[in-house]
Amino acid sequence: MPSLKDVKMKIVGVGKTKQITKAMNMVASAKLRGAQARIERFRPYAAKYRQVLGELSRKVEGNAHPLLAEHEEKKNCAIVMVTSDRGLCGSFNGNIISAALKLAKEKTAAGMQVSFACVGRKGRDTVRKSDYAMLSSYGDRMGSIDFALASSVAQEVIHGYETLAFDEVWLVYGEFESMGHQPPRTLCLLPLKTPEAEEIAEEAGEARCEYVYEPHEEKLLAELLPRYVKVQVYRGLLDTSASEHAARMAAMDNATRNCNEMINMLTLLYNKTRQASITSELIDIVGGAEALNG
Repeated sequence: MPSLKDVKMKIVGVGKTKQITKAMNMVASAKLRGAQARIERFRPYAAKYRQVLGELSRKVEGNAHPLLAEHEEKKNCAIVMVTSDRGLCGSFNGNIISAALKLAKEKTAAGMQVSFACVGRKGRDTVRKSDYAMLSSYGDRMGSIDFALASSVAQEVIHGYETLAFDEVWLVYGEFESMGHQPPRTLCLLPLKTPEAEEIAEEAGEARCEYVYEPHEEKLLAELLPRYVKVQVYRGLLDTSASEHAARMAAMDNATRNCNEMINMLTLLYNKTRQASITSELIDIVGGAEALNG
């Protein structure tokens, strides 16, 4: 049985850990409010952008823009993986990395060379330890997300697709659905596969609209298609940021509860140890008195 001092030191240590996890929970909660507000404001814009682009691309031929054209031979694949910079958020980063590696194995099995563009330190460190090539990495950038970051990442893969360096481009990120659910999502960025107008209108909850374009559709596509890729990357960054804070908040809440349970168990052990020590001392006193009387 451990000594009273050892048990007391463990109780003090777990209590300090509880203070840390509780503080991290409060910080994650504060950051989550801002990140959640950003993604909720941006989603209607991204949905409307997708709706207009779907209607526009439906009126042109598939070879009207290089980003709409599908390459005949598919040899190279680029995967943009968005993770967090820090841990202590449960299995959030692990789920995204597993989804990205699973996609990479599928593309490798299909005879394609896979390379990664990583946003976030956790994904970058994993790719560095793997056999896959690293196109670029943006570590320690998830704390200050802006559209310029999304534009840099998107412009790199857009240039690679237009110069035939890549035949497919995929985006893997964590989607913020609710406080308790942030599943990894896989999205094909290039070649652009825009859905039908009826499907887009149904998702947006609106009636289908007919648009009048000026200037002509090909000129508009040249401007809108690259920006559409940037919008999707930016949405992935915002979703991952909000998901990270939600996952960390849940993980720290669980850790705080575990600390409470451990403190209760150690307190019970301390009381038992103290009682056993007192009982042992009483036995020694009684034994000594009996020995003197005898």
